[in-house]
Amino acid sequence: MTVRSAERVGYSDRIHDPAFKRYLRHTSYWSLLFAGILAVVVIVGFFIYGETSSEMDNPQALYIGLGIGGMFVSIALLTILGRARSRTWDGVVVDKYVRRRTRRERSGDNTYEVPYTEFGVVIRDQRGKNHTVTADDDDTLYEYYQVGEHVRHHKGLNTLEKYDKSRDSIIFCNACSSKNDIEDDKCFRCGCPLLK
Repeated sequence: MTVRSAERVGYSDRIHDPAFKRYLRHTSYWSLLFAGILAVVVIVGFFIYGETSSEMDNPQALYIGLGIGGMFVSIALLTILGRARSRTWDGVVVDKYVRRRTRRERSGDNTYEVPYTEFGVVIRDQRGKNHTVTADDDDTLYEYYQVGEHVRHHKGLNTLEKYDKSRDSIIFCNACSSKNDIEDDKCFRCGCPLLK
């Protein structure tokens, strides 16, 4: 089904499609599963290290493994909880910026200052709080959003839905953030409906 550009003004009712709830359930499941596997690997690895190393014995090595493994699971749980507690809000793009920055990267024993460009878009929600979306060395989002445009953040999802998509040739999936052609109905990557 192709949507004419004149019909791409307004927030989409497709946000109520069950595919979004499925996507959030699967994302939470896989995040927790991956964190659990990492935790088990770390705990077992530190236990084996404590049994075979002359530098550290068990239970000290095991306790360190339990701490690191617990950290992985805690981060996954906090991410899931954060998604569940997020709210739908409307906002307006109030600013955009381009900043030249550097970051430190290590290669072997050497540390390098690596230059990069940060592209940022600042959105102010209806409560007056600013939210900044950034990308390094990629101006796609910077060019996609224009100052003055109205946007909506949907509870639990990653990207912002633009109110007026009538002049756009691309659209971002609100579930997985993948860039899609505006003529597509579903995201090529996750299969969720595109909000247009």
